[in-house]
Amino acid sequence: MTAVLSGLDIAHRIEQEFSGAVIDAEPEAATVETERLVQICAFLREEPQLRFEFLSSLTAVDRLEYFEVVYHLTAIRLNQMTAIKVRADRENPRAPSVTAVWPGANLQEREAYDLMGIVFEGHPDMRRIFLWDGFDGFPLRKDYLIGPGGRFPGLERFPGESQEPLGGRG
Repeated sequence: MTAVLSGLDIAHRIEQEFSGAVIDAEPEAATVETERLVQICAFLREEPQLRFEFLSSLTAVDRLEYFEVVYHLTAIRLNQMTAIKVRADRENPRAPSVTAVWPGANLQEREAYDLMGIVFEGHPDMRRIFLWDGFDGFPLRKDYLIGPGGRFPGLERFPGESQEPLGGRG
């Protein structure tokens, strides 16, 4: 069974190496300073007692006031996993790219950019991956469907929505 290194435990290890870098720690994950993310990730990968060599998941969460980028890390040889987070400003969401630490972050950062609008600075190919160039907005944001009439921008109704008035047949 894979051991889980809690957010409190990983926060303690990060603080030992990078004093003041942990913003918050909960059992699920440690939130670290965005500016020090790449250094922290390199430490988590290289530290012999941690060896988080695999970024199993990178995702983003819309917290309304800000965005979180969540990194799920796995140490395959040590059979342990953990999670860290950074916060990104809602008005100009940015985070450093971790592709230099984990090349597998490439597509996952592009997905977070495409669907949430978070720009990963230093990414080698920061462009949309699912949606077309010129697509208006970022569909996984909580405020995405709030537009004129509360509908998807540019459409009279949601794709696949019935032509009949709401409430069914009269």
